[in-house]
This record gives sequence, C-alpha cells and structure tokens, in this order.
Amino acid sequence: MIEIRNVSHSFGDQPILHDISLTLSERRIAIVGANGSGKSTFARLLNGLLLPTSGEVLVDGINTEKDGKHVRAKVGFVFQNPDNQIVFPVVEEDLAFGMKNLGFSKETIEEKTVEILTRYDMNHLREHPAHLLSGGQKQLLAIAGVLVMDPAYLVLDEPTTLLDLRNKRRVAAALDALEQTVILASHDLDLIADYDRVLVFENGQVVIDDVPTNAIPAYEKLMS
Repeated sequence: MIEIRNVSHSFGDQPILHDISLTLSERRIAIVGANGSGKSTFARLLNGLLLPTSGEVLVDGINTEKDGKHVRAKVGFVFQNPDNQIVFPVVEEDLAFGMKNLGFSKETIEEKTVEILTRYDMNHLREHPAHLLSGGQKQLLAIAGVLVMDPAYLVLDEPTTLLDLRNKRRVAAALDALEQTVILASHDLDLIADYDRVLVFENGQVVIDDVPTNAIPAYEKLMS
C-alpha cells in the first residue's frame, strides 16, 4: 500500500501539487490529466525520484525521504522514452545492470534474464544492440529491466505515447499479465478502461477519483 499524506510539491517558486492525501491499494490504478496538471510529478513522488516539498509518501510504511533506496527497490519506474532508461549497448547487459547493483548472483542473473526475455518473446534478441530494437521492443526492454529486480509496484509514465498501435497492444498485454501493482500515468483512455481506479489531475489536485466507467466520461467532459 502506498500512502500520500498531505503532499505538496513545488519547483522553485512554482507550485505543482497541492495538499494531496490518498491511499493507493488497488491492483491497477491510472493517473490522467492534461499536460501540466501534475500527474507526472505525482508519479515520480511514488518511488522517491522526487521528494515532496511538504507532507510525506509512505510505501508499505517506508518513508520515501528517509529511506529512498529501500523504496526504489519496492517501486520500479518506467519512463515515457525508453532511450532514457536503457543504459547499456547490448540487451542482456542492460538487463544485468540493475541486478548486479542489487548483488544478485551470476546464476540468478542468468535465470532471470532468460525468464524475462522468454516472457516477452525476445530471447533471440539477447545479444542484440539495444539501440537497434524497435520502439515496442525498447519499451518492453525498459519494463523488463525494472521487473527483473522484483519490485512490488510498477509505476509507468506514459509508456505507450511513442508507440504505434501494434506495440501499444504488446505493452498493454504485458502490463495486464503482471502480478505487481501497476500505477500508470497515461493519455490513452482505452488502455485504462478496465483498471480498478482512475485519478484525474487538474491544476495540481485530484479532482476525480473513481472507477473508469465514471471517471473517464467525467474527465472527457472536463477537457471539453
């Protein structure tokens, strides 16, 4: 469970989020809102990439400000552009990077590399140059690079924005199959139609918090 307690956040003198209090416990949670609404800032607060200006964020009782390393082991984060996340030139090297930092054995790294690449039908790309992957393959590699570290939560910031329809569907299917809690910031309303909960951000506040069948029409009306 992730708890957001009276959280505000500013960049310099510019307030972005205003006194938000939420408890996130559902298996699939979507975050939507116009550009500049605060949704991406909110997503980054959930694993300590950003720290609140005031208030606190707790992940299973662990404060993001006091124990960020522990929190980031629990909460994986996937960026919109996978090129910002893929750091090594070869697929298997990129997957191994995070696991080595966590002290996984060579045997465990090998086992997890084979398992995750097989899951996403990418085992034949194990020694492939990462920068030559397709857009969808890169995004799946970015997701895989987080999942091999066994997070309990996966937060994604608009992961399908740069993808064509086929690859959007591949990523959507991959997310649907995960056991982890998924918290997804997205403009793609079809992608979140069957989620458990939708948070709508506007001017740095949550203005709608409901199931998709209620939240999505209300959001569309808000944007009209």
